[in-house]
Amino acid sequence: MSAAYRIPFNKPTLTGCETDYITQAVASGQISGDGSFTRRCHAILEQETGARKALLTTSCTHALEMAALLLNLGPEDEVIVPSFTFVSTVNAFALRGARPVFADIRPDTLNLDECRLEELITRRTRAIWVVHYAGVGCEMDTIQEIADRYGLVVVEDNAHGLFGAYHGRKLGSLGSLATQSFHETKNITCGEGGALLINDSALVERAEIIREKGTDRSRFFRGQVDKYTWVDIGSSYLPSEVLAAFLYAQLENRESIQARRQEIWQNYQAGLESWAAKNGVSQPVIPKHCEQPYHMYYLLLPDLESRTRLITHLKDRGILAVFHYLPLHLSRMGRLYGGQPGDCPVTEHVSDRLLRLPFFNSLTIADQAEVMAAIHEFHV
Repeated sequence: MSAAYRIPFNKPTLTGCETDYITQAVASGQISGDGSFTRRCHAILEQETGARKALLTTSCTHALEMAALLLNLGPEDEVIVPSFTFVSTVNAFALRGARPVFADIRPDTLNLDECRLEELITRRTRAIWVVHYAGVGCEMDTIQEIADRYGLVVVEDNAHGLFGAYHGRKLGSLGSLATQSFHETKNITCGEGGALLINDSALVERAEIIREKGTDRSRFFRGQVDKYTWVDIGSSYLPSEVLAAFLYAQLENRESIQARRQEIWQNYQAGLESWAAKNGVSQPVIPKHCEQPYHMYYLLLPDLESRTRLITHLKDRGILAVFHYLPLHLSRMGRLYGGQPGDCPVTEHVSDRLLRLPFFNSLTIADQAEVMAAIHEFHV
């Protein structure tokens, strides 16, 4: 899709050691999961997030599915989830038969609106699935207080939020479970990959079992049992050492990656400020108590018509900018769960207006300047 554009929306970037580490992984004689590169990735993720246990997975989607399995979600259960999210967030528990209850978002951070959360809770509610949109933390103190009062579990979909923080606490360490994405569009990538972060120590052993096809294989390799067997439901969620080697090279260079992404984000924010003010366009809002990881940069145009025109304007100049989520409650599947127009008005309004600009680790200063110059030519 991006090949025809001089400035693509995303472009995967090597940090320097990826191919060397892949060669080392192959030479080690083990390219299946849970080798030395996987363990090194686990250590960095636990260090950076403060999670009690990190487990690499083949995708964030699979990490989300593992979370649903760990919570034993089923047909009698409801899960509150923002309508403004990627479909994997909902599929994770819908696959188990649980029913999504769609929540609206705040108009500033585009995160789940904690002020409307309590009205969605019923006797069947089991969990609250939060999404830290663009890596900006949800209002977790309020959400967790409500969850505790009703005996609910909080799961963080932290696909955007690695290295972000809320009131000084790292995103990914705040819910009982959290998930990460290492898809090619993320700050840190291995093409396709993810991780499950476990903060409830009571769930660690079962998470290892589910990830290992329902067997106690991990305990066997630690010498805790003399043979391993099928002890629970599960699937094959381990990524290969080839992917882990690539990922480790990226994680090793996390500081330089984050510094560059911060520069890109701040250039957009400052460079488009006057244009946005003149044209009635909103820029991202980052609360003072949140530290963002500079995952994306977006603009909120006044309406669908102006967004469509700006996308075309940029396309004509060889620049790819994209919109983001469509409201899940209005999708074909969402309507089967009872979603109706007007249920989540902020989500519906934002979805028509949001535009994401090119943002990747190797985006040059010159190319970014060209993107901003093209935007300045456009009048809403």
